[in-house]
Amino acid sequence: MKQRQRIAIYGGTFDPVHNGHLEIARRVTPLFELDEFLFLPALVAPHKQASRVSSSLHRYAMLAIATMRDPRLAISTFELERPSGQYTVDTLVRFRSQLGESTDLFFVMGADSWVEITTWREWRRLLTLANFIVVTRPGYEVPTGDLGLETSFTVVDVRGQTEPLGSLPPSTEAARVFVTDVVLTDVSATAVRRAAHEGRREELGQLVPYEVADYLRKYKLYRNSHET
Repeated sequence: MKQRQRIAIYGGTFDPVHNGHLEIARRVTPLFELDEFLFLPALVAPHKQASRVSSSLHRYAMLAIATMRDPRLAISTFELERPSGQYTVDTLVRFRSQLGESTDLFFVMGADSWVEITTWREWRRLLTLANFIVVTRPGYEVPTGDLGLETSFTVVDVRGQTEPLGSLPPSTEAARVFVTDVVLTDVSATAVRRAAHEGRREELGQLVPYEVADYLRKYKLYRNSHET
């Protein structure tokens, strides 16, 4: 019987949630044998404060209807309930404290975010608070070299692996960064917003679950956006 729990956190604006986000959750969960996969919508991501972001109510509602049929997926409102400007390091400190050492905590991010990890608030400390799962497209090379400044981490390359990983490498003082290319869908929120803005119903239905597409049409989200 597995004694340790495995919980993954996937943070982001989710403006809106789309099929790419959902495929990450549904493929990473069995690969790492996760007990829970948590979507963690940000109130306003610190690096997006200058951008116009849809209301937290709409973004949460779309996540809820997109995940309601999959009991493996859940949503945390932790950052939505915190003051604006919440940073990932603050969130992971709180989760780490609440979950204790009996839980293997994972933080999921795309390869584009990993490339910018050294620009994140207290990024060296961040790498000590959880295991990281870096999701990349097949054939895309992820830089995993030395980040410098005496920061150490162990890269576990699981690209090409589709069967459950089972036992994880023993935990050490160094951070563990798992690199996977298990996700094949390549969708951007920008493409979804543009399709919604231009009223391209067929394309929209290929980018998001049909319930989310209906929600976008019902509330006319992004119709007044001038994003290009």
